[in-house]
Amino acid sequence: MWYSYVGILLNAAMHRGIPYGRTGQESLANYEEAARIYGLIPCYIRLQDIDMNSGQCTAYVLRNGIYSLARIPLPHVIHNRAIYLDAGSQHKVESLLSRGYVIFNGFNRYGKDEIHQLLQKDPLLLLHLPETKKATPASIEEMMRHFDDIIIKPCAGSIGRGILRMHHSDSGWKLTYSPSGRSYGWKTVALRQNTLPAVLRKRLAVVPYLVQERIHLAEHRDRPYDLRVSVQRGINGSWSITGMYAKAASPRTFVSNVAQGGRAMSVETVLSESLPHLSADSIIADVSKLALRIVEMLEQHLPNAADFGLDIGLSTAAKPYFIECNGRDQRYGFYKAGLQELWKESYRQPMAYARYLFNL
Repeated sequence: MWYSYVGILLNAAMHRGIPYGRTGQESLANYEEAARIYGLIPCYIRLQDIDMNSGQCTAYVLRNGIYSLARIPLPHVIHNRAIYLDAGSQHKVESLLSRGYVIFNGFNRYGKDEIHQLLQKDPLLLLHLPETKKATPASIEEMMRHFDDIIIKPCAGSIGRGILRMHHSDSGWKLTYSPSGRSYGWKTVALRQNTLPAVLRKRLAVVPYLVQERIHLAEHRDRPYDLRVSVQRGINGSWSITGMYAKAASPRTFVSNVAQGGRAMSVETVLSESLPHLSADSIIADVSKLALRIVEMLEQHLPNAADFGLDIGLSTAAKPYFIECNGRDQRYGFYKAGLQELWKESYRQPMAYARYLFNL
């Protein structure tokens, strides 16, 4: 078999850890195994190590069981696993695309407001979207008049950081938030005469936020959960469901993200225990159908997308709702849920898609 290099684009911090076996939640062993299936050799590169003039790059390549740096021609097909927010990096990616290189998931950071605006154009998807508005003091107060539980989250936030919750009970409105924006030190404060707290107003003044109806989610052992659905392109170039797992919120917070203390579990186990009167297979089919419709809508507006991690919530009646979309899916949730084969499959699909792109 003739082997071709496939580029894996990584952020600098992860790239530095390669020779020491410290690549965080990314499994290079899974990439190596998956790439071999499709006649590919992964080479791990940083954007700054690409020489636009010579068409070469410096990359880590596995040779004789050791990762070493090598100077090689820049692969024609590149799988992006980095996040670039600065204009210079984005311009370099655009330059590479204009020169004929194929970078799938080249732009993988999407604003939550942008995604909702796209999806609400589809009348069928609109039925599965929580009520959502751009967060301002006025829009939050309007949402408070219509709902007793709302979520306020940064448009550009990730892994659950920076999310706030406002909930109304017999004692009035309360705001729950993390001062650090991370998974520890959660605080709950009561609103005085329904006036928005200063901490919330300050955050709204710094970065854009969305305010969203909080769906009353189904619960597993008194912990609300949602489903992470991995949707990827594969060997024939079309979208398919790689797998899904359930994420139950940590007892200390309302956020289900695994990075924020949420627990990853098998979907079948959670559904059978939390919704025993309903068919787990039927729920999974409904969620899969919704997930595929979502990505088919998104691909019309997001070029080169090939990998999404969708968060789908279930109401207590098992109606699926879209919560948010991740352009760089954190696949380790499969591993944490004990779903080893699906974890490996989530690496096989991008390598299969890379082979499809080579064959075009």
